Amino acid sequence: MTDSSILLCRDRDGVRTLTLNRPQRKNAINAELWAVLRDALVAAGTDRAVRAVVVTGAGGAFSSGADISSPSDDHPADKMRRLTDVALLLHELPKPTIAKVTGVAVGAGWNLALGCDFVVATPESRFSQIFTRRGLSLDLGGSWLLPKLVGLQQAKRLALLAEMIDAAEAYALDLVTWVVPAEDIDGFVADLAERLVAGPPVALAQSKALLNEGADRTMRDALANEARAQMVNFATADAPEAYAAFAEKREPHFTGRWAVDRARDAVDLRTMDRPTVGEVNA
Repeated sequence: MTDSSILLCRDRDGVRTLTLNRPQRKNAINAELWAVLRDALVAAGTDRAVRAVVVTGAGGAFSSGADISSPSDDHPADKMRRLTDVALLLHELPKPTIAKVTGVAVGAGWNLALGCDFVVATPESRFSQIFTRRGLSLDLGGSWLLPKLVGLQQAKRLALLAEMIDAAEAYALDLVTWVVPAEDIDGFVADLAERLVAGPPVALAQSKALLNEGADRTMRDALANEARAQMVNFATADAPEAYAAFAEKREPHFTGRWAVDRARDAVDLRTMDRPTVGEVNA
């Protein structure tokens, strides 16, 4: 893909890496970058060659949040719509996502990382829900994400006090999935993405959606959603491939290919038994 100056996009072996590229501002996200990031997430979601997405930042920082250094005349509703679009696209992206965090991730930048399925940080990473220090309240999904991840009291602590916490504490609070040395993070994330790419894409997308939505559903709702998702999986080539690989003692090769036998399931209207007049009038 062609690199934008403020968002670098790189594809390799089914992994698309999106790098926020405003290092002079610690990758603060301005209106232009919100729009480019939105378009990049749409493209990643619809590109079948993309099997996993990594979000990271250039220059030793993940993101210092929304850029408030350049006031604009945009209506506040338009400003928030840009953030809402990105948050929903990331949350609903039918591909597994990894936030690779080096340096700071604060405000909307931290919530951008939390919106990913996995967060990998270094011991030097720092995090803050900095909004109240700016006279603002949570955005980019923080009010939904934080209580689910850490519970209500810790969410209030992080949001109301806007403390800066280190990677060790973020890990202890389940806000970081792994903490790895800075010199190892590139290789660690590459290996993690490779493992995700090797997985069954349709099944991964179904499981991600089920987990994201399950916390707000009853058990009955969750079971019904699981049954619907599983029927979609059974209609791909991945389930029989997994069974065959198990029997043949080899690793499966997953493609997500739709594999319903249309010839078998098609109904030949010419040979259907037609109802009699009595049956029609019954």
